[in-house]
Amino acid sequence: MCGRVEAYTPFLLDVRGEDETPANEDGHPRIMILGGGPNRIGQGIEFDYCCCQASFALRELGIESIMVNSNPETVSTDYDTSDLLFFEPLTTEDVLNICDRLNPDGVIVQFGGQTPLNLARGLEASGVTIIGTSPDMIDAAEDRERFQSILRQADLRQPANGIATNVEQARTVADQVGYPILVRPSYVLGGRAMEICYDEISLVRYMTEAVEASPDHPVLIDKFLEDAIEVDVDAIGDGQMTLVGGVMEHIEEAGVHSGDSACALPPYSLSEEMIEEIKQAARRLSDALQVRGLMNIQFAVKDNKLYVLEVNPRASRTVPFVSKSTGISLARVAAKVMAGKTLAELGVTTEVVPEHTSVKESVFPFNRFAGVDIILGPEMRSTGEVMGIDESFAVAFAKSQVAAGNDLPREGRVFISMASPHKAAMIEPARRLTDMGFQLVATSGTAEVLREAEVEVEAIKKLAQGRPNLLDYLANGDIQFIFNTPSGKGARTDEGKIRAAAVAHGVPCVTTVPGCLAVVQALEAMVESPMPRVRALQDWMCGRHRGSRRRLARIVSPNGRGGSSGFRKTGRCDPGLMHTAVVDQGDVSFAGQAPDLIDLFLRCSESSGARACSTTAVLSACN
Repeated sequence: MCGRVEAYTPFLLDVRGEDETPANEDGHPRIMILGGGPNRIGQGIEFDYCCCQASFALRELGIESIMVNSNPETVSTDYDTSDLLFFEPLTTEDVLNICDRLNPDGVIVQFGGQTPLNLARGLEASGVTIIGTSPDMIDAAEDRERFQSILRQADLRQPANGIATNVEQARTVADQVGYPILVRPSYVLGGRAMEICYDEISLVRYMTEAVEASPDHPVLIDKFLEDAIEVDVDAIGDGQMTLVGGVMEHIEEAGVHSGDSACALPPYSLSEEMIEEIKQAARRLSDALQVRGLMNIQFAVKDNKLYVLEVNPRASRTVPFVSKSTGISLARVAAKVMAGKTLAELGVTTEVVPEHTSVKESVFPFNRFAGVDIILGPEMRSTGEVMGIDESFAVAFAKSQVAAGNDLPREGRVFISMASPHKAAMIEPARRLTDMGFQLVATSGTAEVLREAEVEVEAIKKLAQGRPNLLDYLANGDIQFIFNTPSGKGARTDEGKIRAAAVAHGVPCVTTVPGCLAVVQALEAMVESPMPRVRALQDWMCGRHRGSRRRLARIVSPNGRGGSSGFRKTGRCDPGLMHTAVVDQGDVSFAGQAPDLIDLFLRCSESSGARACSTTAVLSACN
């Protein structure tokens, strides 16, 4: 019939009654995957991507996949994603009822985010086999005291911290670690109810109004590392080795939720020595937590020292981004590892470090909420994300801004208003803006600092000083961009009104110093090349772009040296394990050693070797 397709997957609803006989009497291997449930802040489609990849991986291994999810809007609940689909609430009771009927060989809780992870303990206690990282190790990563012990054993540092179950304990811990502090409840998703407190007044307000602390639900208190660089790492462990999937440097400083911060892969400012230290730390943590499957680690770098902020032994919202950036489906590889394979058996033992840069940028719904302050912080506020790819960080960042709806102006007026600690850091970017032909407008304090540095700027009145002020400039269309870092919080301040007005008038507004620096770099790149080249993702992932002799990826073996990986003749590519090839002046390398790897030499002359292998051959083999 028109508009209908044949369903590969049976859609099932649980019915409970007296006659409930097991439904897996044939003994066929089957594994259950728990989805993420309804879309909401902190729990989005990134986790659904991981669930889908896991289902595809199990099918490739000949294992039936059972998807349990209550969200009909997702791809994981499509008619052809899994072998069995249950539209059921993600609660311990409902999942156990399905397990009693179907008797699966195991349940995967890693791919649906924090929601299914919270069910792991209850399911295991009821006799369900949780495959992958054990619930005990999942709990160890969340339990503050156990995690501190693991870090000491791994010889890794973390910010000074403590836990509190009431206001008095919170005061004591805060005095010990020193303000500012980052406070948050335990076992939450999306950074919900997380806040930075700069004094005792804000801490007491948080403890009495924002959360309900108790011995069962303690509040976690960490020393907040101001102006630190935050780093995300996604990795896969199989119990024998750990593969680092990607190291991402956040553009916004530590303190902005990782789901809201833009990030770059590979890192754009960290030294090679620091990147290697980060990778080694990730491997030690994977070994200590006995990770089997995916793991996400958040680090902070301050004064060239590495700190561990958080470890999540599960899929993270950056997994799809890393997979698209490197060409390796981390979720699919991890699912096969949890099903019993090793990374060596899958041939995925070498890290792919792309030589192009990918930038992830978040998308925010601020234009739907008039008057809301757009300042980013530890509580997640974004509702989507986009990605930009290019040879340079600057152009990749520019592409990500355009994709996110933040069109970067090439001329006009830029308003600058920086908090006192940030004024000096803005002098050089401001000078570069004037060199590009932009006119600068600033309030009196920022204007004075810029003029002392011989940067030309027009001073305008603050809102309380009368008119014309910035709100008038915005209403008249005389401001094309705003750089504004906060000195106070809340929409009631002048700064909050300015940022809300910027959203209302569609004027891009950047609220962090690193974000300002990245925007200036992007503007400079756009001045040099107003029309950046647009390429298909396959051009980045498979071989080199036509006409370019630059290698697009280097393959790093566990010892840190590049090299060619082995492959066997199959004539096809496994899109789940890898789809990256390297062609560089006759040298052909691969991103893995799986039995399913592409046989590029089907299209290459043996007498000419790899030199005869064209870009077209690479793309054809990979597609």
